[in-house]
Amino acid sequence: MSGSGSPELSVDGSGLRVAVVAAHWHEDFMTGLLEGARTALKEAKVEEVEVVRVPGSFELPVVCAALAPNYDAIVALGVIIRGGTPHFEFVAQGVTSGLTRVALDHSTPIGFGVLTCESEAQARDRSGMSGARESKGYEAAVAAITTAVILREAASDS
Repeated sequence: MSGSGSPELSVDGSGLRVAVVAAHWHEDFMTGLLEGARTALKEAKVEEVEVVRVPGSFELPVVCAALAPNYDAIVALGVIIRGGTPHFEFVAQGVTSGLTRVALDHSTPIGFGVLTCESEAQARDRSGMSGARESKGYEAAVAAITTAVILREAASDS
């Protein structure tokens, strides 16, 4: 886990409508992810933010799909930690494919803040919690709003 190469906030998100869809599983890590996303949105001057909580990461795509027509960007947050069964692979692949499909079908940027980790220690390091090396919630929000601004500018140029 490098922590290098993460996006920097360099856009003004004023006027954007953003939804943050966050799972409940692994609540300690989710608290860090949510705070990171909220911090990035505040720094980008996004004032219209709705936070929607879902049971787990697997539910992220369907809720994001329902919300996509009403928002300029969505930040999807979840935590999937490998266990002793193939469940990890199925959930991680389903969530990733589902969120990709939602973004493409609705032309709505989705910041991918779903941690797929081998251990709780990895999740802690990426969650943005106190002492963490990375804040994937922050990074996901930056990616979503930056892409939304790019799409807004592209639409105004045409």
